[in-house]
Amino acid sequence: MSLYTTASLLIRDHPYNYTVNSSQECTLSTCSIIQAQYTYDPSLAGNASLAAFFGLLLLFQLIIGIYYRTIGFTIAMSCGLILEIIGYIGRVQMHFNPFIQQPFMMYLICVTIAPVFLTAAIYLCLSRIIVVYGTHLARLAPGTIAISFMVSDFISLLLQAGGGAVVEIADDFQTERVGIHITIAGLSLQVASLGLLLVGCVDFVGSCRKGKGARLSGFETHERVRGGRLFKVLLGGLLFATLAILTRSIYRIFELQGGFHGKLWNSEVDFMVCDGTMVALASLSLTLFHPGMAFHGYWDSANFKMRNKGCCGRGV
Repeated sequence: MSLYTTASLLIRDHPYNYTVNSSQECTLSTCSIIQAQYTYDPSLAGNASLAAFFGLLLLFQLIIGIYYRTIGFTIAMSCGLILEIIGYIGRVQMHFNPFIQQPFMMYLICVTIAPVFLTAAIYLCLSRIIVVYGTHLARLAPGTIAISFMVSDFISLLLQAGGGAVVEIADDFQTERVGIHITIAGLSLQVASLGLLLVGCVDFVGSCRKGKGARLSGFETHERVRGGRLFKVLLGGLLFATLAILTRSIYRIFELQGGFHGKLWNSEVDFMVCDGTMVALASLSLTLFHPGMAFHGYWDSANFKMRNKGCCGRGV
């Protein structure tokens, strides 16, 4: 009998709330680990380190964001980092008792949806980068691009959070699978959005090269911004962060497809490398190469205006 079959039989009636009897919860000394949320005991050092790391990045984001007044970017990054912190605190709590449900749901929902806010921060940067180089070089107006991707992110957020909610209230295997499939749909939408973002960036880079500088935005502040070394570093940092989040989201799709008793779900090494490390690297990149520093204080001047006729994109 396989581990999955054994676990399914053991948790058939109550997939999350395990008890030895009506008054005593499971512990590692009274229940089998296969009755827990994972078939492993979450690492205290690894998860606590990630929680502390995201906390440190949050502090830097708030300080730099307030100094450079990158309000939208700072709010998006802060939301994502706070969710990561909560999620890893849940995993730390699970180290002491891997059978209880509340820390598990803290982890499942928060860590799953946190990168949505990080990608929102990337979209805000992209819209301003288009303004700096020249809106006439983009196929769509920067406002249209930012709003379209954020709407996609919002739908992805709803699907992932909704899937987690279904999992939380599930009292049978079939309902659990419905929640998993909803979450996978949200992750798939996020992957598609990031893939489309990369395609759009390649197209925009090609347009800028064809312009040979003469067709770039001629505002003095924009010339100063895009001519800076930090701005070029920011472009690389955004690309790196996007690829890291994309890698993480693809991993989560495969992880959830196997269910809560699949091989990937029960491998902490895979999770820490493909999820925790990827999101940590993306967050670090978006902090070290903060757009406030790259824009030299001109973040607001590069903001797109929804009703500005000059912000129309070029025809497809």
